[in-house]
Amino acid sequence: MKTYHLNREGVNEDAICTGLHKNTWKSKNIMIKKNMAKKRFKHFLYQRVIPRAGLLIVKLLSLTFRIRLMDQNQEQTAIDKHAGVIYASWHQRFFPGITFFSTRKPITIIISKSLDGEMISRVVKTLGWHPVRGSSSRGGKEALTEIKQLGKIGYKVGHIVDGPTGPFGVVKPGLIRIAQFTGMPIIPTITSAQHRWVFNSWDRFMVPKPFSRVIIRFGKPIYMPEEMDAQAFETRRLAVEQVMTRLYADTDRIWTDPARIRALFG
Repeated sequence: MKTYHLNREGVNEDAICTGLHKNTWKSKNIMIKKNMAKKRFKHFLYQRVIPRAGLLIVKLLSLTFRIRLMDQNQEQTAIDKHAGVIYASWHQRFFPGITFFSTRKPITIIISKSLDGEMISRVVKTLGWHPVRGSSSRGGKEALTEIKQLGKIGYKVGHIVDGPTGPFGVVKPGLIRIAQFTGMPIIPTITSAQHRWVFNSWDRFMVPKPFSRVIIRFGKPIYMPEEMDAQAFETRRLAVEQVMTRLYADTDRIWTDPARIRALFG
């Protein structure tokens, strides 16, 4: 025989507790379903919608750029000597290179294993890049090994020296380690647009405006020895940083010199 517990007012307390438990379970179940739906939607955005929309914007905008190359002989000299080279660029200026350097196939780039990295990876892969997933904090050693193997079969490497979060213009150790580990030369790769949008980001990210003149300039190849102590490593890292800073400044000055503009663009 079932026993019911009534309180002073004659209310069945067991029934109340059972009802509360059922309501609590239903609420939790609803929350779990909502969270799963949000995750699926976010995954869909990052995997499908944003990469495709971003790719379309990049392609359409890039088609309008009036690009001229400077000192291309320095790039060619390095490629002739070493099939694999490392194109080193600031994060602030890499936008024109997304489509341009996809013409330098086969080409690869290291991209972090984050959710944002997954989105970027899909975009560059569609453009013809070979994304290698990894970063200094996650999967870095494996990424370096894969880059080295790709370099042996003629792959070039695109590398953002101060990404993904800065400090702006500071060459991080990753670039030097890639060059040291693979034996490939670093080619400082400078991009500068005459007319551009500047975003309010940590590095004042720049996107050339439609039909803007754009310069892509190649610095002299820089080689790294296989063995270096900490002091030599830092000296080399700082030297690359200084070369890139100087080249960016000089390239930007072209837009204030009509004679240099005419020499490049006619």
